[in-house]
Amino acid sequence: MTKIRVGGYSISVDGFGAGPDQDLDNPLGVRGKELHEWAFGTKTFRTMFGEEGGSTGIDESYAARAMHGMGAWILGRNMFGPVRGAWPSEGPNADWKGWWGDTPPYHCPVFVLTHHARASIEMNGGTVFHFVTGGIDEALARAKEAAGARDIRIGGGPATIRQYLQAGVIDELHFAVAPVVLGGGEAMFAGIDLPALGYKVTEQTQGENAMHIVLTK
Repeated sequence: MTKIRVGGYSISVDGFGAGPDQDLDNPLGVRGKELHEWAFGTKTFRTMFGEEGGSTGIDESYAARAMHGMGAWILGRNMFGPVRGAWPSEGPNADWKGWWGDTPPYHCPVFVLTHHARASIEMNGGTVFHFVTGGIDEALARAKEAAGARDIRIGGGPATIRQYLQAGVIDELHFAVAPVVLGGGEAMFAGIDLPALGYKVTEQTQGENAMHIVLTK
């Protein structure tokens, strides 16, 4: 049965899912990269980017689980890139196709939330970016159609996850709590009452470089 889930989403000890001031030099915000250090050395992460080796411990088991069975992804526009407003037809960002080069790590349809229409972009490795202007409900409906019996991952950022939480459609959330204090950025749980939404902690495991927390309804 298809699940709608958040997987392998890194947050700081003080609850930030991204650092402040995202730009080309800081795609995850200032110091945002520190949130994901637990994943960089895992076998799953290295394989996603065509590299060999990697760790095979607890962090790897959660990284692999986060990627397993994905049939579609949903991303907020910030997760796709730093371009704001209407998509430019000329200039340095006219051909922007995401942060990940010609072969993104998704390998399935990805639905990007935006207020500005753009034609779909087919990438190497099976990733196709579709740009959705009808909001979270349209994106989810299209993701369900594309995913079939496989799972749908709400990839972020925090604002997108919060919208789907408030809509009551996420079945499972896995947060990797990094041993990092950011002091600012995008707060993951701003305006969210997880118990009131029906979520409780069902797993807690200390990995090599992060604490893994799973919440389900």
